[in-house]
Amino acid sequence: MKITSSGLKIPFTGIKKQYSTIRNEILDATDEVLRSGQLMNGNYTAEFENWLARRNHVKYAVTCHSGTQALEIIAEFGRKYIHPVPVPPRALIPSFTYAATANAFIRAGYEIVLLDTNFHGMADYGKIDNNISYQVIVQVGMFGASVSNARVKNLKGMGVIVEDAAQHWLSDNGNRTGFAAALSFDPMKNLGNYGNGGAVVTDDLNMLEFARGWRDNGKPDHGLTGSNSRMSEIDCAQMLVKSRYIDAWQKRRGVIVRYWMDRLRGSGIRSLIDETNYSTHAYHKFVVDVDCRDLLKRHLDLHKIETRIHYPQPLHEMPVYQKCQGPDILSGASALSRRALSLPCYPELTDLEVEYIIDQVLDFSSEKHS
Repeated sequence: MKITSSGLKIPFTGIKKQYSTIRNEILDATDEVLRSGQLMNGNYTAEFENWLARRNHVKYAVTCHSGTQALEIIAEFGRKYIHPVPVPPRALIPSFTYAATANAFIRAGYEIVLLDTNFHGMADYGKIDNNISYQVIVQVGMFGASVSNARVKNLKGMGVIVEDAAQHWLSDNGNRTGFAAALSFDPMKNLGNYGNGGAVVTDDLNMLEFARGWRDNGKPDHGLTGSNSRMSEIDCAQMLVKSRYIDAWQKRRGVIVRYWMDRLRGSGIRSLIDETNYSTHAYHKFVVDVDCRDLLKRHLDLHKIETRIHYPQPLHEMPVYQKCQGPDILSGASALSRRALSLPCYPELTDLEVEYIIDQVLDFSSEKHS
């Protein structure tokens, strides 16, 4: 049965709805920290880091202020200890990603090479220029896609694998493929903080020690520079509350995504999620590839459904990166940036809202083809 709006207004995120369901637990955890007087580097930080290490099947996790700073930590460690050469080493980065991925390696002294992406938004490793040597290959699981497939694993001989896992760290049962991975707990992420937050996860003891020193301005021995980049005890206590619900939230996301993918079949609008890797996806975003993307966005706006565009420009089209080697304007990344639209997709959506969103998307498709 087709759902009419009946006053429905659907925001892009479920942050407010989620908070209402766990409010008492969040307030209790916050109060417990404040009454303890230990606001930084306490038991909650250690417990959350231990949980992250277990969840990612690695030995170590170090929390920091943001996913961006987690990337900076990994990039600076690599430049100082893995690639301490006078000529800038090269980092291969997909062009269809957020600017923070490239910025971290540029700031650390790497030369970046931008790689085109396929029609799922993932790096197209078939387009690698094999005449160029790469010291780092940065994997980005765009919108939550898994990076641990056989083709990606074959890249390990080409350079150090690093994961920008801000969007995909909950994919593939948390299995990591790189030397280190950067996680993000931005409020928009599947497991989001109420402010910024991030972490470095790794099996490397030297990476662990570097990350701990970097986030505390080089302490304890001041043998390196860094920044003040800690998550507070309140942050970590609140994240531990949310960690108890993440599996149920992920399951609900999966139900919504599978239903929408089934409904879209044959409509002329496709999801960017690869059907063959659906079960390993983190469902961070539900993004559709559609002709007349801006018209669909306007149609959904008129029906009180908030959407977002991720990302309106690939990196190689931005002036600051145009000197970097990369694809041209006719690339897959350029095409996707003009066609991709992110729908609101979060576990707090009701069945009625789930139905209404997809009905409106399909209505647009029907009108366009009528």
